[in-house]
Amino acid sequence: MTELREGRTIRAVVFDLDNTLTDFMKAKRGAIRAAADAMIDAGLVMDPQLVYDRIFAIYDEVGIEHQRVFNRFLTEATGRVDDHVLAPAVVAYRRAREASLVPYPHVQRVVYRLVKDGYKLAVVSDAPRFEAWLRLCYLGLQHVFDVVLTHDDTGARKPDPVPFRMALERLGVAPGQAVMVGDWPERDIVGGLVAGLHTVYARYGDTYGSPDRPRTTDSGAHFVIDDLLQLLDVLERLERPAGEA
Repeated sequence: MTELREGRTIRAVVFDLDNTLTDFMKAKRGAIRAAADAMIDAGLVMDPQLVYDRIFAIYDEVGIEHQRVFNRFLTEATGRVDDHVLAPAVVAYRRAREASLVPYPHVQRVVYRLVKDGYKLAVVSDAPRFEAWLRLCYLGLQHVFDVVLTHDDTGARKPDPVPFRMALERLGVAPGQAVMVGDWPERDIVGGLVAGLHTVYARYGDTYGSPDRPRTTDSGAHFVIDDLLQLLDVLERLERPAGEA
């Protein structure tokens, strides 16, 4: 790995995973729609939109990473889990997710540029460990990061500062030498700020806008980007003398 320029202030970049490196919610929605269609093709008598809405209602209740959401949906909708309906739903879900889980524009370009320039890289995610690694493999980024921390590794969820501090410790850098990049202000940005990192709000990935959680107009981050390519400009600005930055 290329050594950082002597005297460089920022030595590490910490990334959120979902909706920062990849459009996770877009992939999730497409996969659920494919699963709903597969259930109906297998004999489930229900409107496809209702199937989709009821599955997401379960996610809203128990969390977007719930691994047995189809089992629960079928139990609630039909009184039992019919493997003749469940199996095609799972296959359709996995195929659709694999096809649509791709990096955001410029992600690979930026990440490999950072590696070339000698930055240490980490991922801090609230996802389960195996699911996070699956997503990194789908993105072709499984070999890029020096540290990958998930909820299974830290036992805490953002904005708790514990995951950020663990990442800093494993990277061997001080808080002021690291930048946190994430799409969720209440988790990624608040957690990064509490842990003392420079923070970058990935506004392009904030797809959670809803009446309950509208898209923010004030993330509280030090910097806001609408394309990950702009992160390179942020890092350049952080290296300028205080008066210029």
